Amino acid sequence: MHTLVSERTFVVRGMDCAGCARTLESGVASLPGVQSCEVNFTTERLRVRGDVSPTVVVQRVRDLGYEVVVADDAAATATADAPQPANGATGFFRFLWERPDTRLALLGVPLVIPGIILHEVLGWEATWIDVLALLALALTIIPVARSAWRGVIFSRELNINALMTIAAVGAVVIGAYVEAGLVMVLFALGEALEGYTSTRARHAIKSLMEVVPQTALRPGTSCGQSGCDERVAVADLRVGDVIIVRPGERIPVDGEVRAGSSLVNQAPITGESRLIEKEPGAPVFAGSINGESSLEVTVTHLAADTTIARMIRLVEEAQERRAPVQRFIDQFAKYYTPAVVLLALLVAAVPPLFSGQPFWNPAPDTFGWLYRGLALLVVACPCALVISTPVGLVSAMSAAARGGVLIKGGAYLEALSKVQAVAFDKTGTLTDGRPTVVTVRAARCPAPGAAVGHCDACDEVLALAAAVERRSEHPLAHAITAAAARRSLDAHVSAAEGVTALVGRGVTGSVDGRPVLVGSHRHFDDAITHDLQHCEAATEDAAAGRTPVMVSVANRYIGTLTLADTLRTSSRDAIQQLKALGLRAVVMLTGDQQATAERIGAEVGVTDVRAGLLPEQKLAAVETLKRQYGAIMMVGDGINDTPALATATVGIAIGGAYSGTNQAMETADVTLMSNDLRQLPFAISLSRAAMRTVRVNIALSIGIKLAFLVLVLFGMGTMWMAVLADVGTSLLVTLNGMRLLGYRASHAPAGALPSEDQV
Repeated sequence: MHTLVSERTFVVRGMDCAGCARTLESGVASLPGVQSCEVNFTTERLRVRGDVSPTVVVQRVRDLGYEVVVADDAAATATADAPQPANGATGFFRFLWERPDTRLALLGVPLVIPGIILHEVLGWEATWIDVLALLALALTIIPVARSAWRGVIFSRELNINALMTIAAVGAVVIGAYVEAGLVMVLFALGEALEGYTSTRARHAIKSLMEVVPQTALRPGTSCGQSGCDERVAVADLRVGDVIIVRPGERIPVDGEVRAGSSLVNQAPITGESRLIEKEPGAPVFAGSINGESSLEVTVTHLAADTTIARMIRLVEEAQERRAPVQRFIDQFAKYYTPAVVLLALLVAAVPPLFSGQPFWNPAPDTFGWLYRGLALLVVACPCALVISTPVGLVSAMSAAARGGVLIKGGAYLEALSKVQAVAFDKTGTLTDGRPTVVTVRAARCPAPGAAVGHCDACDEVLALAAAVERRSEHPLAHAITAAAARRSLDAHVSAAEGVTALVGRGVTGSVDGRPVLVGSHRHFDDAITHDLQHCEAATEDAAAGRTPVMVSVANRYIGTLTLADTLRTSSRDAIQQLKALGLRAVVMLTGDQQATAERIGAEVGVTDVRAGLLPEQKLAAVETLKRQYGAIMMVGDGINDTPALATATVGIAIGGAYSGTNQAMETADVTLMSNDLRQLPFAISLSRAAMRTVRVNIALSIGIKLAFLVLVLFGMGTMWMAVLADVGTSLLVTLNGMRLLGYRASHAPAGALPSEDQV
């Protein structure tokens, strides 16, 4: 007895076009106990909900002529994944020859060539030409007719294969043997070509995994001596293992630097163009490229749980979330085929019955209305229309992932293209979200207000403050010690001894026998005499949202450190590019004080600043902006701004910090894999390009169909020409959609993943 489940996912092989997916969906949905059924052609996934045995579902799928495995069977799923077909004509030929059904179509090609040249072009009539055409028909019609029969029996619908079978049999009935063979061979090759291009598009995102090495170098004793390194499979690594990454190698797993320092190119994951400095404690991503120095890395995630693996899974899931335009096309196609069959019957019957027009072909070059009705069945095939939308959306989402932007579904891609306004959180979004030493003022400095390190006296102030703060976990202490480390000042002054925290006032310690105090401006006003000019500057800094920290040695004031949350380097450029895209408003929403918010807003170019907002007030502000502008995009850190992100038309999370990446990837509509805000205009321009491509594809599909429909009705179009039009249109919209795989706008960060052909 089988265990009943509420939801199961299956991997299906053998679907050549979106029509196959529709037939499969109808066939499985008719099973007893199935509550809902969804088939995604692009990901080859079948999702079934209801009280139905997986064995029953598998049998129905096989009855419909497709290969299938349960997706939660990892080994079976890996086996079921179709191999990536090779490029070019040779790759297409191999693709045809490896499949039994298409192999028959390939054998039928030389049999119909005499009919094309001698009969259709030169107008010759010969029995042997008809015999060859009928033989080609016999080779190719069986799998098509079998699929048509299965569609009628199990799915209770007339699919594209049924239309072609009716047309081919009808052509034989009226004596158009050459056309019958031509129609079936061209249709089989066209379906195979759709399957070939769709398989290549399907592998575009999976090819990202090919940038991740399959082996890693682990310190071991395999040679019997300590320190002997061994090459192991990445799948065998466990959390806590230590691996060695040599200069120039790709990092095989997510981890944390244990020893060494190097510059790492992590564009394959985050889309960042610059090299990122990695030191002990810094996170590294699988697939990123190590620079000039070796690193020892502690494994933090198993191979199946790396950021790039999660990214691929999320993109594949996103491909299953259909955009409104795609749902409309799918619904339209559901009623389109029966309507075409009815129209073809009317075309074949009405003129002969009511106008005395010829039912059969009255002459070799003159078409009767039966022939025109059969040709109408061929020309009206909905394949191109059905595939016109998903291929563009999937290609765009794959291109976005390659550029470090995760879009969670076609619906969000479509919504992104309609965005009229953007709202930014400040802290951690437009700014780095952590304090940084921006100014050092030394009492003995010849240039008051000099920047960090511009005089020896300034260096002394910073070094002494860092010595006292070295063992503190306070964010301001980290900023001070980091600034000293960048100037290599920490090596010249030893850590303070006897460090004592003065609650609410500062911290004291002894540095080389001298008492050093690092404290607040208020405490110095009360306890330590300090320069009046420096006092006024500290007051101004505090009013502007900065944090002044004063330093004294043996109760003698020596200088002030000013700390502030600094802008992201990409914020100003990103906002300029967003304005250039024609957005009607760029707004900053923050809980910070008005003066600080206005200063940051002025620096980055935001014209509408709303400060002092609690989370619920941010939510209300987003709702107001939606009423004012329509579609709005909210950009935040994915945690504190969750209500506003959820309320916006599109919520975008910054996922650059490793600790927040996984959560942001799971919760946001769109996730930026790095802190580079210039990925925002890239995402918007890509979404607009995607929707333009979809509209062009729909127009091509409908326009070409209508043109050939007119030709057929006026007796100027043949069935084999109709097949070529259908195949050509399907191929045209597929290739047009796949162009988005290589999309690179001026806003796109450089250094993204290699193209499919370069991997």
